[in-house]
Amino acid sequence: MKKILHLLAFLVLCAPLSYADDLMDGIAAYEKSDYGSAAAFFQTACEANNAEACYNLANMYDAGLGVYKDDAKAVALFTKACEGDFSDACYNLGMMYESGEGVAKDTIKAFTLFYKTCENGHTRGCYNTALMYYKGNGVQQNYARAFELFQKTCNEGYEKSCYNLGVMYRNGQGAPKDLNKALLLYQKACEQGLSIACDKYGKLKSEMQ
Repeated sequence: MKKILHLLAFLVLCAPLSYADDLMDGIAAYEKSDYGSAAAFFQTACEANNAEACYNLANMYDAGLGVYKDDAKAVALFTKACEGDFSDACYNLGMMYESGEGVAKDTIKAFTLFYKTCENGHTRGCYNTALMYYKGNGVQQNYARAFELFQKTCNEGYEKSCYNLGVMYRNGQGAPKDLNKALLLYQKACEQGLSIACDKYGKLKSEMQ
């Protein structure tokens, strides 16, 4: 799932007030569901190289809000925002390369983008990096590295990571098989609302009785 529009701006203090104001005006318009005005404000700020505005506008093209849906345009804008070191844009761009949405499918490029966001502390970027290591998708399969990243992001509270870490303990992948740890991780993910984890928790608990 892509991360959607930033509703709270992340402004650099030295940013020129003109495009900072356009960004804020765009966010205000978006919150009022005035998507056409929001897109226009974001466009102006993006043209002045405000990475967050480019990211927000990319999401609007991706969703078809205030503009005609245009996945290729979304890719171009996510790319510009990513080049401006906006991690959420790099993450969304990775999602588009992974699925081939608006761009030729390229799992190696997707992995590179997820890895970049992970290096910048992006939890879902690390999760996707772990998943690609686990599956050997876009990178050589590496259970140890997947386990490490699932552990990291589970500790950060990401329920899907806790579930997948449970799977790895359940199967003995990247760590010795440990059904008790798997059960606890399934339970943790279940308590965070992940339905598949609840199902796996129930099944594993029955097997262990």
